Amino acid sequence: MSLPTEPIGSIPRSAELLGALSAHEAGQLGSQDLAGAVDQAVAETIERLRAAGSPVVTDGEQGKPSFATYPIAGLKDLSPDGVVIPFADGHVRQLPYITAGPFRYQQRADGYLKAALAHAAGTPVKQAVIAPSALSLLYPAEGIAGYSREQFLADLADEAEADIRGCLDAGAHKVQLDFTEGRLSLKLDPSGGVLQEFIALNNRVLDRFSEAERARIGVHTCPGGDQDSTHSLDVDYADLLPQLFRLHVGSFYVQLASEADPDRVLTAIAAELPESATVFVGVIDPIDPRVETPEEVKDRVLNAARYIPVERLGTCDDCGFSPFADDTSTSRDLAFAKIAARVAGTARAAEQLGV
Repeated sequence: MSLPTEPIGSIPRSAELLGALSAHEAGQLGSQDLAGAVDQAVAETIERLRAAGSPVVTDGEQGKPSFATYPIAGLKDLSPDGVVIPFADGHVRQLPYITAGPFRYQQRADGYLKAALAHAAGTPVKQAVIAPSALSLLYPAEGIAGYSREQFLADLADEAEADIRGCLDAGAHKVQLDFTEGRLSLKLDPSGGVLQEFIALNNRVLDRFSEAERARIGVHTCPGGDQDSTHSLDVDYADLLPQLFRLHVGSFYVQLASEADPDRVLTAIAAELPESATVFVGVIDPIDPRVETPEEVKDRVLNAARYIPVERLGTCDDCGFSPFADDTSTSRDLAFAKIAARVAGTARAAEQLGV
């Protein structure tokens, strides 16, 4: 036995892939050529993850426009003036609204997974998907004539189930629901009402899976990480974690390395973590331009083990390194250096813990 360690998701795109994406958007590169460039980037990403010693790999989300919007890429019935997500440095991201129903995913995550499996050479592959709660923000507050919010949520639940199930059936080692909107919801609605709605919607989908299937499903929480800034780091984790741990999954991936008081967070995790679940604590801060040393990572793991039983503990990065395709704030080489430090530091901690 050893301590499990897994990547969260996105890896910065190479200059070649960014160039191909730009050329395709400008109409200068065909879809087939773009697909070839993405496949090459996925192959190189997996090769470099394996070279870093990662026991689990991902496709680095090389082909996604963003971690959140891949299901609606190409959808025609959209209005650009949706929910605005403000970041601490002043920049914003804005989601679209749908303008008609029924709601259907345009792309499913199992397509990304199958492309990654083709290059993984037997290494387990983890697939990130967007949580249905995030996509619930696509429905406009004023409603849509002839398509109620209740109808939309029913369609969304069906689509999200199919997205997750397709990945499980295709052979994903884990399916990770990205739930960055959980902490953000408490900033937008401190009463916690929106968060409770998010939890209920996600469980509405998760409860369609068997206990064995849910053991292969996890949820990732973080305060956002885009262009070296966050959207909700100032929100107290103590308000989120009791609700987060109500989600019916087998693994939780919790941003921790960038927290000002990790011991306080670990105390809350220890008090709230379901007995059947494993928590992967973040030991790498993707926003910090400095590469953590394996010794630092080891110390972070050993500290976490003071609070969490070692058989229910794993490590991860705090967040993806480039959740939006146009985020070039972190270099590709820096991301892989940090991942290598996570793997090496986790191994040192496991040796010291005797697991």
